[in-house]
Amino acid sequence: MSETTSGGGTGRTSSGAPPPAGLRSRRGAAAVAVARALSVAVGLVTAYYLLPLDERLSAGTSVLLVCGLLAVLLVFRWEVRAVARSPHPRLRAVEGLAATLVLFLVLFAGSYYLLDRSAPGSFSESLDRTDALYFALTTFCTVGFGDIAARSQTGRVLTMVQMAGGLLLVGVAARVLASAVQAGLDRQRREPTAPPRSGAGPGEEPEAGP
Repeated sequence: MSETTSGGGTGRTSSGAPPPAGLRSRRGAAAVAVARALSVAVGLVTAYYLLPLDERLSAGTSVLLVCGLLAVLLVFRWEVRAVARSPHPRLRAVEGLAATLVLFLVLFAGSYYLLDRSAPGSFSESLDRTDALYFALTTFCTVGFGDIAARSQTGRVLTMVQMAGGLLLVGVAARVLASAVQAGLDRQRREPTAPPRSGAGPGEEPEAGP
């Protein structure tokens, strides 16, 4: 007695039947979420390399850093609301967290790059844009290889701000997104199913003719 198995790339189940529509919809939504998260990440990193970061770190650029951190908070708040309204809250939460994280890292990488240009010797070696992004990522991941370290007081303060922000992003933001996912799932359970547009629905009598 032979058993029918799924062929490579056919998208069919072991019985040979096509997958349910709900499964296909979830797969499509997952593919779209991954594609959008990658697009946002690539776009932010590309902008980081293309922006003319030729100014020196000053009071004005410090204000821009603060405004950038506020922008991260605003983006995160918008993402939380989008998660609660999304038909796929789990996927939307992953997408929102990825976008917020990349924006956070790019913001601090640009700050490290500007600081090194304005005050050479602030770090253990001269930083180009890739080095600055590398230092921001290793600081966020708490790896600390020791190959690049902040030496100046300003560099250490900036690094401490990133450390504290990273802890908040991992701890508090993850909890907030989890609550938004649960709120989205609860909203979907409370929503009534839409009645059929034509014909009599279950338990309903057909309308009488004129």
